[in-house]
Amino acid sequence: MLLVSFGDSLINGVLNMNKPEGWTSMDLVRLVKRLTREKRVGHGGTLDPQATGVLPILLGQATRLMEHLVNTPKLYRTDIVLGTETDTYDGEGSIVAVRDASHLSQERIASALASFVGVSYQVPPMYSALKQDGKRLYELARAGEEVPREPRKVVISRLEVVAWALPTLTVEVECHRGVYVRSLAHDLGEALEVGGHAVNLTRLRTGHYPIETALSADDLRDAADRGDWQQYVLAMDTIALHLRAAVVGPAGEKYLSNGQPVSFPTPRLPSLHQETCRLYSDDGRFLALANYNWVKHQWEPERVFASEKGKQATELRFA
Repeated sequence: MLLVSFGDSLINGVLNMNKPEGWTSMDLVRLVKRLTREKRVGHGGTLDPQATGVLPILLGQATRLMEHLVNTPKLYRTDIVLGTETDTYDGEGSIVAVRDASHLSQERIASALASFVGVSYQVPPMYSALKQDGKRLYELARAGEEVPREPRKVVISRLEVVAWALPTLTVEVECHRGVYVRSLAHDLGEALEVGGHAVNLTRLRTGHYPIETALSADDLRDAADRGDWQQYVLAMDTIALHLRAAVVGPAGEKYLSNGQPVSFPTPRLPSLHQETCRLYSDDGRFLALANYNWVKHQWEPERVFASEKGKQATELRFA
C-alpha cells in the first residue's frame, strides 16, 4: 500500500527516551505530546510498566515508520531468579511455587539457556495485553481465568549470562519482535525444573537507539522549559538505517513524489535483494521507502515523505 505524508507536523523525527519504572508506554507518549505539543506521536514497542529503558518516541511523519521500528532487533538485560515461580512471570505477581535451586551448576544453566537461542516457540504469559475472543489476557487473568494460548514463533539471537549470583543470574537477551522476556525466565525455570521469574527488566537498545543516549523524562521536561527540546530529535530515517540506501536523480524524485515507481536500465544490483530500500535526493533529503520488484526492475514506493533532511546515501545512484 502506498502511504503519502504531507508534512502536517512541525517536527518529524525520533526522541530516544528512557522509560521510567512504573510508567506505561502510553504515559510517556502523553508526556511527550504535552511537552512538545505535537499532534502525531507514537512509540516504537511497548514496555511493561515495571520495565525501564529505551522507548523511541516517533513524531510527525516518523509515525509512518512505526512498523519498521517495531520489527528491528532489541537488546534487554534482566535478572532471572531461579527457584521461585510467580503468576505474572515477574516480581509484580504472587508467588505460586518455591523450589530449591541450590543444586544447579553454571554448566547446567548455561546448557538450558543455549536451547532458547535461535528460532523457537514461546507461549505468551496470561498477564499480557494480547487479546483472545475480544478480551485482553490480563483481564481474564485478573478474573481468575487461565485460557490456552497458542505458542508463537520467536527468534532470540543472543542469550548471555553477564553476572552469576545464584539463585539469581543476570542475562542479556538480543531478540526480535514478539519475545516476552518474562516468559523466557519462566520457561528457563521450567526447563531446570525449579521455576523462575524475571526482575529488573531493562531494554538496552531498540534498533539503532541505545540507552546511553536516551533522554529521561526529566531531561525532556528541562529541555521543554528551556525551549530547545528540538535539538534532541533524531532524523526519522535513523529508524531504517538497517536498510540499504540509494540516491535518485531529479527525474526519480519527481516520480516518487507522484507515487510512481523508480526504474533503472539493467538489473545490475543483485546485492540489493532486501525487500525495502531507503531513497534520497541528490542533496540528502529522505524521500521514501521503496520495495524492489524483480520482475519489473522497479523500486515501488511504500512510504513517500515530504522533503525531509536525512543521512545522505551515496552507495548507489538511479537516473
